[in-house]
Amino acid sequence: MVTIHLLDSLAAAPLLHGETVLDIGTGAGFPGLPLAIVEPRRRFVLLDSNNKKVQFVQHAAAALGLDNVEGVKARAEDYAPGYRFDTVIARAVASLPRLLEIAGHHVGEGGVFIALKGRYPAQELRQIPAGWDYTVEELSVPGLDPGSRHAVLLRRA
Repeated sequence: MVTIHLLDSLAAAPLLHGETVLDIGTGAGFPGLPLAIVEPRRRFVLLDSNNKKVQFVQHAAAALGLDNVEGVKARAEDYAPGYRFDTVIARAVASLPRLLEIAGHHVGEGGVFIALKGRYPAQELRQIPAGWDYTVEELSVPGLDPGSRHAVLLRRA
């Protein structure tokens, strides 16, 4: 639990950009809740289509005193907050092309979409649609083998 969820989530902290972060498909709050704890000056929206998961995230945020977290029940493709985010992040949600299809529109000008992946996603990288540039960072997660976690950072071309 600590390694696979908490430390894995926190490995993305240095990659965050700007003040607003949207966590797509947050589930039980990963990576959003751990990141909100260590990044209290940033504002996090944790998005999931499952109401029970969103209720848990809201309860956990309140119990932890995280006033920088908002849990929202919505599908990424339907969510319309009226603004875009500096960072959009997703962990174990979908392939890179699918992520960009359902949530790429949430990335603001100069923003970044961080897709947390396991092994280097060579095949998915070949399928990234035109209009997006990417870099891949290997993440070091204590307790996990080197090369087992990567972050794909996507920016509008």
